[in-house]
Amino acid sequence: MFFVSSSYGEGGAYSGFLSSEPIIPIPLVHQQNPLKANIGKLLYNDPRLSADNTVSCASCHRLELGGTDRLATSIGVKGAKGPVNAPTVFNSAFNFLFFWDGRAASLEAQIDGPIHNQHEMASSWPEILDKLKADKDLLLAIQQAYAEPLSEQVIKDAIASYEKTLITPNSPFDRYLRGDLAALGQRAKRGYKLFKSYGCSSCHQGVNVGGNMFERMGVVRDYFSERGNLTRADYGRYNVTGKEEHKFEFKVPSLRNIAETAPYFHDGSAQSLEAAVEVMAYYQLGRKIPPADQQAIVAFLHSLTGELPEDAK
Repeated sequence: MFFVSSSYGEGGAYSGFLSSEPIIPIPLVHQQNPLKANIGKLLYNDPRLSADNTVSCASCHRLELGGTDRLATSIGVKGAKGPVNAPTVFNSAFNFLFFWDGRAASLEAQIDGPIHNQHEMASSWPEILDKLKADKDLLLAIQQAYAEPLSEQVIKDAIASYEKTLITPNSPFDRYLRGDLAALGQRAKRGYKLFKSYGCSSCHQGVNVGGNMFERMGVVRDYFSERGNLTRADYGRYNVTGKEEHKFEFKVPSLRNIAETAPYFHDGSAQSLEAAVEVMAYYQLGRKIPPADQQAIVAFLHSLTGELPEDAK
């Protein structure tokens, strides 16, 4: 376990006030080696990881912008445009796999993706190591934290250690789950009931309110046929497995801090929460949600905004 809390019982099961609910509060305490996390913070913000020294992890995952860049698709080296929307880095340690298509099994493994992607950092580990070996302060810090020299593995571990500290606990909804019934207004409470009754919680549940399963984009109606301009990225999980049944499947995104991370979906096509709820209802549920219900659900989604780490304030 990366994070621990007195609110979690044996085996990590939540034992709080509303423990039967599909959503689990984010733990209030996290444990990481501070020396490793501090190195990771430096590297997370270091553009030397990119080929032309212009793009860092923080370029696409800006803490002051909800852990994203708020662009439909991100911009990499030399102005290259990426194929998908950058997901938030906040609470990413709770995801079961990484990238929209789930091709990385851990935060450490995920780091290879942007490093090698020609639309992102367009670099390589030998190139990065050659640059960083000239940084005596970094080498000393690594020796103190790891008792081993600079390496690809050390860089990955350090960045992942830092990213595991980027959690946003104690949202109004989490406080509600822990027993503070006044933490939510009446509209948000109604919105949560609707969120469950419409079936949204069948995919968006657990500690990250998502991030723990795959689902097809367009369960009831054909999203991609109606949107048009099909791209390779639109095939989702199929690009990893090659299995026909995985076409157009994507990792269900976390809804934590969702009010801060527009635009939405893998293609960044929804510019507002209201639009995202409408699209999900139409393509995933085959329904049109009345405006009052939509606004209540949006109020609930706003209650998932948690407390930011010190770095993001």
